[in-house]
This record gives sequence, C-alpha cells and structure tokens, in this order.
Amino acid sequence: MSRTNPPPHRRRRAALMTAGVLVAAGVGTGGLLQGTASAAAFGCDVTYSANDWGSGFTANVTITNTGDAAANGWALTYSYAGNQQLQQGWSAVWSQSGKTVTVEDAGWNANLAPGASTSAGANFSYSGTNSAPTAFAVNGVTCGEEDPGDPDPGDPDPGDPDPGDPGTPGDRVDNPYEDAGVYVNPEWSENAAAEPGGDAIADEPTAVWLDRRAAIEGVNGGMGLRDHLDAAVEQAQDYDDFVFQVVVYNLPGRDCAALASNGELAPDDIDTYKSEFIDPIAEILADPAYADLRIVTVIEIDSLPNLVTNVSPRATATPQCDVMKANGNYQEGISYALNELGDIPNVYNYIDAGHYGWIGWDDNLLASAQLFHDTATMNGATVDDVHGFIVNTANYGPSVEPYYSINDSVNGTSVRQSSWIDWNRYVDNQSFAQGFRQQLVSLGFNSDIGMLIDTSRNGWGGPDRPTGPAAKTSLDAFVDGSRLDQRLQAGNWCNQAGAGLGERPTASPATGIDAYTWIKPPGESDGASEVIPNDEGKGFDEMCDPTYTGNPRNNYNMSGALGDAPLSGHWFSAQFQELLANAYPPVN
Repeated sequence: MSRTNPPPHRRRRAALMTAGVLVAAGVGTGGLLQGTASAAAFGCDVTYSANDWGSGFTANVTITNTGDAAANGWALTYSYAGNQQLQQGWSAVWSQSGKTVTVEDAGWNANLAPGASTSAGANFSYSGTNSAPTAFAVNGVTCGEEDPGDPDPGDPDPGDPDPGDPGTPGDRVDNPYEDAGVYVNPEWSENAAAEPGGDAIADEPTAVWLDRRAAIEGVNGGMGLRDHLDAAVEQAQDYDDFVFQVVVYNLPGRDCAALASNGELAPDDIDTYKSEFIDPIAEILADPAYADLRIVTVIEIDSLPNLVTNVSPRATATPQCDVMKANGNYQEGISYALNELGDIPNVYNYIDAGHYGWIGWDDNLLASAQLFHDTATMNGATVDDVHGFIVNTANYGPSVEPYYSINDSVNGTSVRQSSWIDWNRYVDNQSFAQGFRQQLVSLGFNSDIGMLIDTSRNGWGGPDRPTGPAAKTSLDAFVDGSRLDQRLQAGNWCNQAGAGLGERPTASPATGIDAYTWIKPPGESDGASEVIPNDEGKGFDEMCDPTYTGNPRNNYNMSGALGDAPLSGHWFSAQFQELLANAYPPVN
C-alpha cells in the first residue's frame, strides 16, 4: 500500500524476545558499555548488539556523546577475539584490519553534539565462536571509563531526574515489545489456519485495522475494537506484559496517490474524522479495563510522505495530493490523533514513515522528517506524543539486503548509480529506519524514539533467492543478481508476485529498532485487480492490475501484481499460499 517517488537525477505462547546473543564481559544482549572518558571534553557510550544466524551476523553499534563538546567527525574502533570478517556496512564507512574494526562517519552524520547518538550496522561472517567485543574507543577516547569528576559514579547526580522515571507520560516503557506477548487476532488466525499449511503461522501476532468508522463496532458481524481488546485481555493472562497493535487509518482524502486504499471520508471531512473516528477510538482505548495492555497505535499509513513526494511541482504529483497539501487536513488529522491518543498513558503512538524506496533519497528524507516534526508539534500535539515510527507498513522491501550495500562499487563506480538504486541513499529498510531515526532526533524528536519494521511480506524466499553476492561484471548485473527484492521496481506495492513471509515478529532485532512486526496481516489483499463495485469507499487502482505498464511513481515499470485479487483488506487465498511457499526464514 506504500508508494514511491523516483529520485532526482500469536496467540503466541512465548514472548517476543531480544534477538542476538552476546556473551562477553560487561556486555549483554543490547548491552551498554557506559562511562565518560577521563579528563576529556568528549565522552562516549557505545551500545553493541548482534543478530546471529550461525555462520554470520549483523552487528549494530550506537555511539552516544556523553561529553560537553561536539565531535565534528568521529571514528569508532573495536576488536573481535575470533575470526569475524567484515562483509559490508551501512550508515558509516566500515573497514577492518586484522581483528580491529574501524567505523567512521559517513559525512552526513559527522556532527555528534553533546547528548546526541548515531547508529550504524554491518554484516560479518565467522566460524567457531562469536564473542562480542569488550572495549570501544571513539576518536581515541575510551568508552567505559567513569568520569573522575563524579563524586559517586554509582549514584545519580543530585540534579538528575528520578532515574527510575522513563521520562514519558504514564507508565510507558522504552520498548513496549521487549519481553512481552503480542495479540493474535482470532479472525486472521482462523483464516490462516483454514489454508493448507497455514497452521504453522496461525499463532503469529498481527495488527487490528480500523480503516473506517464502522470497523470500530465491527463490520459484517465481525469483531469490533472492544471485542479485540477484550480478547487481548484474556490472552494477556499468560504473560507479565502484553502488546495490542491497532492501525488507525481513515484520514479525510486518504491515500491521495492511489485508489485501491482510498477511504470513506472526503478531503474536507476533518470534523467527522475527529468526532466520529478518533474520539470514539480514544474513548475505548482509555477504558480502565484495558489499562494493563501496552497499546501500540500505527498512525495513518501512506499519508504524510505523499505531501512530500506526490505534490506539485513534482512530476509524480496527483491532483488529490495537491488538494490535501493545500487544505492541511492530513496534518491536522494526524496531530489531533497524536494528541488525543497520546494522552492515554498506556498508548504508544508510531507514525507511518513510508519506506526506503519512497523517501530514501536525500531531498525526500529531510523534507519528510521536517514535515513529521511540524505535524507532531501542532494543534496541541508534542513530540512526547510520539513513541516512534514504522517503516515498510504493508509493503515488500527487505529489512536487510545481506549481499550488497550502498558502500559497494563496481570498477570504481558506486552502486548508487545502478538502475535499481538510482541514487537512493539506502538499499533496505533497516538501514533506512536507523538513518531516518537519527534525522528525526536531530530535528527535535526525543532521542529514545524507536522504529518498527513491518516484515509480514518482505522475506523473498523461494528458488529465486540469491545465496551470495553476484559477479561484478556491471553495476546492474551486480545489484540485480545480489538483491533479495524481486520486484520490478521498489515502488511496486500491490499484491506483489513472488513475495514471501518475512522475519517472524521479534523484539529488539537491531539498534534503534523496537521490533519486527506483522502489521499487514498476510493474506489480506492490497487491492482489487479489476473494478469491483463496493460500499467500502475503495476504488480500483491500476497498480493492482497485472497488465498495467506503470506511471511516473514507479518509473513506468509493470505493476508486478497478482491477478484475480479481491478488494483491499479481503482475504486472498492465492496470495497467502504464495507468501507461505516463499517465506524466509522458511516455514517449518
């Protein structure tokens, strides 16, 4: 359901657990080596985590400037004890000499102000054991030494706020998914279990979608919001902590760059949106009966990025997006939702932030981050109402491309010049989410915001999945032969042929990422492949027609969509079977 913009020239019986295993002195999974360098204006903390798959792993590092002077350019160094070997990195310049790894700023993230953080990641191969590094240094300053100016480093400074206070309204935790169970939608689970082989994933948690006013009470005899919350309370009895995920998706003039997911409200129906959609949802979520749930809200998919990429004077502009930019109702509606829902202590708002193939280009990235900040600080909303952002919602972009990175080149020419990347700054959603997070923080969002990645349909397994980097015979041959993403173009979004289930829902898979989630329930259509009259406000979008030859937003490529698809949100058995067959990791 997410769009693109061409560049310029369960009922789950085990809680979601932290991914990666780090066993080393002073470092646990996601462990923090704390301390400020002695007698130095610059100090550092380094968070290191790893997602290990046996013969390789993804390392993620976050550097925080704990000193009182900015670093205008930085270089992190650390060493491994085993035979870990760098393959490729992102969001920084990675290199290795023997056992020593050096991570240098990428230019755009060179300035590290006091209190600021920056993150980067890389893939490594190894054999034998994979112990985490135990010492880090930035610009020659050792991270992990206590500040001698602190009279008692074990105690908080007298002027510090209560160290037990999470710093957010109510009793919110930093990551709601950490060590928590997550709600399995009984309606989706029943559909999945009815499919051949579907029992294997029918206990995976998926989100509840509120995409029209009637969905609050339930449509066609189905469950409403209270019904789902009551079921969540029952499921939560098996857990200490429990997450309920709900998509809030009914803006006036919704999804102005597409038709398949248009909504019921006209462009000027902002008062209806507030009083008949957001207010009833807020009233239900605030019921004390649900106070022990951690309620994650995904706020208005495919909305704000459209106001950056699909408005005049861009070639990708649509008249509908120009209208929504002019009347301001996307921003007014989202800020109202953030403000109302953010007042509920156990609600965690995550704003939809598109995906790397939409706003990963330089001119889209900063403009989008600025628009998000403007929206989150208007009409009574504040950055404290935003717990984080979500990328790849209902889309197909891989979380991590393991066999090539933005730092690769062929015969001295950067892969950014290949047809597929086309000068984008990112090649996958995880590096994009981590980089975009830093941009958002730099503009004023809280430094502890987290990111979610929807992995429900981005696995790209099956026989066509590459098993390693392709030969570097040419830029396009290398990228096309190395990439997991088998779409014809990264802007293709509707019922994509060849897609598979992605990573199963997992908490804390990488630095800055709160969770991999299944927000889009696998098997629910993105849109009809032909005109189907309906009373749901859903139109026919040619991007869902397998014979469609494209438009400026997908660089005039074929749509890549499956045929015989029903209306968006309706069960699509053929798609479910294909997602199951092409799942990666495979479904056992």
